[in-house]
Amino acid sequence: MKVFVGLSGGVDSAVAAYLLKKQGHDVECGFMRNWDASLNNDFLGNPTLEEDVCPQETDYMDALAVANQLELKLHRVDFVKEYWEDVFKTFIDETKKGYTPNPDILCNKFIKFDAFFDYAIKHGFDAVATGHYAQVEMIDGEVRLKKAVDQNKDQTYFLVQMPKETLSKTLFPLGNYKKEEVRAIANQLQLPLANKKDSTGICFIGERHYREFLHNYIPNKMGDIIDVDTKEVVGQHHGVMFYTIGQRKGLNIDHYHGPWFVVGKNLESNELYVGLTSSHPDLFSDQCVLDRVNLLVDELPEKCSAKFRYRQKDNDVTCKLSEGKIIVSYPQQVAAVTLGQEAVLYIDDVCVGGGQICDVLKQGQSLNDAIIRKVKL
Repeated sequence: MKVFVGLSGGVDSAVAAYLLKKQGHDVECGFMRNWDASLNNDFLGNPTLEEDVCPQETDYMDALAVANQLELKLHRVDFVKEYWEDVFKTFIDETKKGYTPNPDILCNKFIKFDAFFDYAIKHGFDAVATGHYAQVEMIDGEVRLKKAVDQNKDQTYFLVQMPKETLSKTLFPLGNYKKEEVRAIANQLQLPLANKKDSTGICFIGERHYREFLHNYIPNKMGDIIDVDTKEVVGQHHGVMFYTIGQRKGLNIDHYHGPWFVVGKNLESNELYVGLTSSHPDLFSDQCVLDRVNLLVDELPEKCSAKFRYRQKDNDVTCKLSEGKIIVSYPQQVAAVTLGQEAVLYIDDVCVGGGQICDVLKQGQSLNDAIIRKVKL
């Protein structure tokens, strides 16, 4: 089989390429260039970002070194404009709405399993492969996306928006491996990046502080941080859109004993609401609504489990389709279900799909609206 491997410059994709070649596939690799700081600054008319915040050239040289060592051809493919339009602009627009969007999910949907996938098929490849920890398996005659053997590294959460039709032409060679096994293989091969640190965070932010980076694109507007119970002002924030529900770190509430947790936002009045303890009742909801729905099975199950954020435990839920959206119910209540994040649905280890959280409710009322009313009374 002729396979096109996304080679990122990291250890996972490098080992994935090696394993596929070892299995006898005809392998070539593609390095995706998704970010160009100078070009994006031109789009914005913003000259303040001088350096490229994503060290792509270093990653490219690492990818090239691996490809050369494995004697594989490396394509350098440019998706800067696609990434800007479909990932970054969406990320900024949704952040302005007070959402907490996940750009990795958008990147998998629009870049890796759309633009990159199309490039591969148009160039005569039979399948695309990446270094994600996930599995594709035939179950009852249907191709399904399954969790990885290494549950601690499982990345099906980030793959939930990949088009269903791409599954049959997608390979995840690391699905049956533990992370330490992948490192061991890289060291046995003496790959130059065998002990390279895993990338974390968001590519276009790189090593910068998240909020400082976003201030280049979203104006800084300071406002009050309010104790949701006493209605007392306990601090000042740097813009409510930069904080996420359940957040504890980075609140800078210095003169009031904590720990404090973000429980709500009011974009209209530019107020951030906090409560004491991670079990504060205003953090808990019993229902949410999903839009941008993507199903990886033929029919939405009524009963399944859900993750409302990466590495969260599976929560038992019931689901119902309504006017193109999914209503997810969990009467046991779950903390910090957050607008803009993804709810990913599972039956056992099979990912059945999911969608973006567009409303969070408690006892039939929008939770954030109820918190705002509580503070204003």
